[in-house]
Amino acid sequence: MGIFDKIKDAIFGHHDKAAAPASPTGTTINPTGTGPVVASTAPSATPVAPTGTAGTATAGTTSGTPAAAPSQAPSATSASGPVDVAAMLDKAVAAKGQKLDWRHSIVDLMKALGMEASLSERKELAQELHYTGDANDSGKMNMFLHKALLQKLSENGGKVPAELLD
Repeated sequence: MGIFDKIKDAIFGHHDKAAAPASPTGTTINPTGTGPVVASTAPSATPVAPTGTAGTATAGTTSGTPAAAPSQAPSATSASGPVDVAAMLDKAVAAKGQKLDWRHSIVDLMKALGMEASLSERKELAQELHYTGDANDSGKMNMFLHKALLQKLSENGGKVPAELLD
């Protein structure tokens, strides 16, 4: 797991897994009383007919062919919408009990999440985020990392304040 993924997981938690709950939210039973039970994991999912059972369809289907599952692009959106990155980072800072300015500092952002913010960790993150500048100029690299990280979090389903993306 790369540095970006660690940061993303620390902020988003496992919200992306919430889209596919372990227990079904609705169940449809084959009306004939035989064959498998078909479960819907999302309220909007179309019930699927059992495969290999000719002539029996689950309620809500029009043929014996299973309905296609909706395409799910990797994202960090939960059932309630995108993850509020600012709120999650503010909460992390409050839990640390330190004065950390995550809105302006990549080092403070990483510290707020309980991560190592060493130069070697930031250089590794710079490689992941395709930094092309001088990795020995930590000031410029840090500014790039902060902006690129917030942009990538936004692209991956995070709600980031617009002023931090400019």
